Amino acid sequence: MSNNRAPIDRFFSVIPAGGIGSRLWPLSRASAPKFLHDLTGSGQTLLQDTWDRLVPIAGKDRILVVTGKVHKSAVLEQIEDLSTDNLVLELSPKDSTAAIALAAAILMKREPDVIIGSFAADHVITEDVAFQAAVHEAVAVAATGKIVTIGIAPTEPSVGFGYIKVGESLDVARAPSAKHVVNFVEKPNMANARLYVQSGEYLWNAGMFIAPASLLLQQVEKSEPALYESLMKIADAWDTDDRKVVLEKTWPSLKKIAIDYSVAEPAAEAGLVAVVPATFSWHDVGDFAAIAELQSQGRRDNLAVLGNARVLADSSSGILVSDTDRLIALIGVEDIIVVDTPDALLVTTKEHAQRVKSLVDVLKATGHSDIL
Repeated sequence: MSNNRAPIDRFFSVIPAGGIGSRLWPLSRASAPKFLHDLTGSGQTLLQDTWDRLVPIAGKDRILVVTGKVHKSAVLEQIEDLSTDNLVLELSPKDSTAAIALAAAILMKREPDVIIGSFAADHVITEDVAFQAAVHEAVAVAATGKIVTIGIAPTEPSVGFGYIKVGESLDVARAPSAKHVVNFVEKPNMANARLYVQSGEYLWNAGMFIAPASLLLQQVEKSEPALYESLMKIADAWDTDDRKVVLEKTWPSLKKIAIDYSVAEPAAEAGLVAVVPATFSWHDVGDFAAIAELQSQGRRDNLAVLGNARVLADSSSGILVSDTDRLIALIGVEDIIVVDTPDALLVTTKEHAQRVKSLVDVLKATGHSDIL
């Protein structure tokens, strides 16, 4: 295929659907991670919402989902229009470089000039039109030979996100808001986060990357040559009868590394990264406190309720998430988080929501993996 195609016609969306979402235990489990749940009260799961957001840009035949082998049936059940040709199943979690670069390599074998866009399956974006406009700009910039990210304007000094330092505007037709990226900054401490937000020169890194597949893979080859070689082996065999054999032989030894380290940071140092600042609101629903803030429907006495719970609440606020039909009564508790599932009950407060992850680590260490 030649590069004469319009950039948007070269575009293929990739949805990495991985991660257990351990801060959302016991709702999110290894067998049913957060992207398979409705966490917003929309009536659809986060994965379905992500798919619906991307269809108007790429079309349903140009969206590829990368997920764990164990999630195959759930993903195909939730997204009926997903073709198995566009489903990449990982044998085990290997972090974002393996997931996104393998998708890029498979698609590049099929279409050498493809531009891919990677969008996590578990983020919440409500203004679809603004999101689609940002992706269109990003694709136009990617076609000029750049790796493009979509940056989120910080709403507060947060230590939970990496930051993007924004530079000069780029002069790219059809991408009026695109800017040069000076560098990426790791998750900062609170003092630095405050400085970044006050300066107005930084955006949150939401992990959305749009790039020509060939350019993204060149960066992986430079920074992680062994990983690149293994992924290309798998991609070469992907659309052949050798896929299973090559995958099983190669997958276990793949290095686990986030795409921020293997691609984004070194590419930014080489002046190859641009950013399109988002005008839409974005949430990564990292913990139950974030869901409580998101929830505006189903409010009862400032209590957000998700699921089919029968609830009696008196002078109580926070969030209640239920996977059971038992009655839950709350009296005089503020900013509480209650998550009720058939085999585990979590009770905490919004203030301590981030600590659920350490509880999951303890459960792992003490041999309670049956409830993870």
